[in-house]
Amino acid sequence: MSEQQQKIRLATVWLGGCSGCHMSFLDLDELLIELVEQVELVYGPLVDTKEFPQDVDICLVEGAVTNVENLELARTIRSNSKLVISFGDCAVTGNVTSMRNRIPVKDLLTAVYHQAQAPIGAESLKDLPALLKKALPLHQAIKVDVYLPGCPPSPERIAATVTALLEGRDVKLEPQMRTFG
Repeated sequence: MSEQQQKIRLATVWLGGCSGCHMSFLDLDELLIELVEQVELVYGPLVDTKEFPQDVDICLVEGAVTNVENLELARTIRSNSKLVISFGDCAVTGNVTSMRNRIPVKDLLTAVYHQAQAPIGAESLKDLPALLKKALPLHQAIKVDVYLPGCPPSPERIAATVTALLEGRDVKLEPQMRTFG
């Protein structure tokens, strides 16, 4: 890449999830070094940027939309990004994060903050962003351009997706096979 060419502006975001997708991203190992030559990481857990920037080329969004802050950030991501990738099963389907959807929010907060073995207390609730009625997969909050399933997606799937996008190709993913035991 010549000095005159501007690097692709890449962002990663962690909403309501476990950060496993970001851990899998870090498992790209040596490919991360090659990636740094092609992209400028402008936002994410590994970058000390407080506000989501404008003019993002590619944004990987991990996790379900669970609260009003997540929803606001998702909308900002969509308006400031050319391509939004639903990154991992919580973003794609709601997955584990959406298991709370069967419990009314008031009952959930009561169980966690008042009836837990070590109750936290109502004063803590005032500092938390309000929970949405349901945890949403990303596409139910904003338009998504690419879906990257997996819990978490394997480093190979992440590499195939990011490489295709950097090269201007369509993303075509093979089924991800996992072995257990």
